[in-house]
Amino acid sequence: MNLSPEEKNRYARHLILPGFGMEAQLKLKAARVLVIGAGGLGSPLLQYLAAAGVGTIGIIDPDRVSSSNLQRQVLYGEKDLGKLKVEAAKERLLDLNPHLSINTYPQVFDKNNAMEILSEYEIIADGTDNFPTRYLVNDACVLAGKPYVYGSIFRFEGQVSVFNLAMPDGSRSPNYRDLYPTPPPPDQVPNCAEGGVLGVLPGMIGAMQANEVIKIITETGTSLAGKMVLFDAAHFSQHTLRYKANPATKIEALIDYEVFCGLPAQEQLPSIDAGTLKAMLQRKEDFLLLDVREQSEYDLDHLDGKLMPLVELPEKWQELPKQTLVVVHCQSGARSARAVAFLQEKGYSQVYNLEGGINAYRNLTSAIPPLT
Repeated sequence: MNLSPEEKNRYARHLILPGFGMEAQLKLKAARVLVIGAGGLGSPLLQYLAAAGVGTIGIIDPDRVSSSNLQRQVLYGEKDLGKLKVEAAKERLLDLNPHLSINTYPQVFDKNNAMEILSEYEIIADGTDNFPTRYLVNDACVLAGKPYVYGSIFRFEGQVSVFNLAMPDGSRSPNYRDLYPTPPPPDQVPNCAEGGVLGVLPGMIGAMQANEVIKIITETGTSLAGKMVLFDAAHFSQHTLRYKANPATKIEALIDYEVFCGLPAQEQLPSIDAGTLKAMLQRKEDFLLLDVREQSEYDLDHLDGKLMPLVELPEKWQELPKQTLVVVHCQSGARSARAVAFLQEKGYSQVYNLEGGINAYRNLTSAIPPLT
């Protein structure tokens, strides 16, 4: 494998970099990296990997670009609204660097496809924003023997680490479960859609992830294996903590990660899809549409449903009629699944979860691009 004259000119600053040079650049060209999530973290991560010359990049994300993404997902612009993120990302990355191969997966990363997709790549970088997927990515990487470059963001704070990296003695560095053996209670850690995030923070953390990926590929410097960087953008402070492998950590198979993280298994809940809801609304059927998002989310976009945020449901559930069919929705289906499970425990027999939430409904109707 060699670099073309065009590539030599493009990567000239890498080629003259002491300790890097042609050898490292050829390693980048031969590398295969999967990025899970093309949102806030995925945007800078993908751009820097593409610009650096990573030869094959896989992108998996089921969502479409919405206007609320543009505050932090700098991979996209107004012209991309409503497009599948993976396709908009591919177009932008090939414009940035045409000397690449981009594979797209417009689907959810789950336990059914995880091992097959991972088998095509050497390094896995995670840009997702929920605990079930993080545990899934970790476990799949451990079972497949792949390094996992981790990043997470919330409000003003971010984290970066490297899990399951092959070490010189043949062992593997600690994995995500060594640091976080069990997930937090689902009602204590909101995601960015619920808690917000400073727009520049994903750029900082995503760039750190890209740096770790490039270092692993080129065997440059010292990785964050066994270390976690904690970054506070509000006060511009950074701390690094060290952690070790836990001998009690055992990963033998992929599991039901929604249930593991304290969320109801959505496939076991009564549910309807966006097409069914659209038809019900068009027929003006008699049912209650319950929105369990926050007021700030409702103000941005809503379906004229009754607003009762999930955190208020334990106190206000008795306001809901038991004899009327209730369809519950949130942004993507996770919070509403918890609401449906709660209402079932309270004796509601005609309560249904909207699969994919308002995102799925907006994707179907194309009236307003989905929020994420």
